[in-house]
Amino acid sequence: MTARIDEVEEGIYRLSVLVPDIAPPLGFTFNSFLVDGDEPLLFHAGQRAMFPLFSDAVRSIMPLDRLRWISFGHVEADECGAMNLWLAAAPNSQVAHGETACSVSLNDLADRPPRALADGELICEGCRRIRFIATPHVPHGWEAGVVFEERSRLLFCGDLFTQLGDDPTTSGDIVTPAMAAEDLFQATSLGPATAPTIRRLAELEPRMLALMHGPTFRGDGAKALRELADRYAARLKAADEPAPSVQAGPPSVAV
Repeated sequence: MTARIDEVEEGIYRLSVLVPDIAPPLGFTFNSFLVDGDEPLLFHAGQRAMFPLFSDAVRSIMPLDRLRWISFGHVEADECGAMNLWLAAAPNSQVAHGETACSVSLNDLADRPPRALADGELICEGCRRIRFIATPHVPHGWEAGVVFEERSRLLFCGDLFTQLGDDPTTSGDIVTPAMAAEDLFQATSLGPATAPTIRRLAELEPRMLALMHGPTFRGDGAKALRELADRYAARLKAADEPAPSVQAGPPSVAV
């Protein structure tokens, strides 16, 4: 097993490992993203068992000791299980995440003190402008967040739009496959803030969406995000509607 490398934008690499045993026959991808620049950033540290695969992929692009920032959507094994292995392999690196993630988990879990980010704060602003955006409970996890690379208008959207298969890129429909995966995994913390939070991301007008589980989308990212928000809003409304009452039939009469 190796990590596939695709340069989805100049200096931005999708590193992908397909696990065919999850949801066969399509399988399930685990993606990390390397943003090269003055202060290289890795989005998603991955599971510990996959560290050799992802570190070899990064090493084929640049020396590991150039890595400066490590971030991820939320605290979960497939997003940050290998966090401390990266910190050991890249001595100049530091975990960067939202204030909630740092205070609740990362101040204790990370082998070096993490950098706590306010909502909307720039992680770095050299040749890349990478901004952290807090998205509590969206799609799940109190500490959830995404990052947005402003120059390429690429939104690294974590577990949003999660879907099956191993296509590296697409310009087609990513909402319908995401809803199919939602039916399978039921991973989203559906609540009143879900759709409004996703619509707030649409205001960024991204032209690319980097999915952690699925392809990288090129096209009208705002439209895709608004459609995703609409789908979740409809599901929330349906879940809140009372079940139809059952009318009893007329009593039977013995003859």
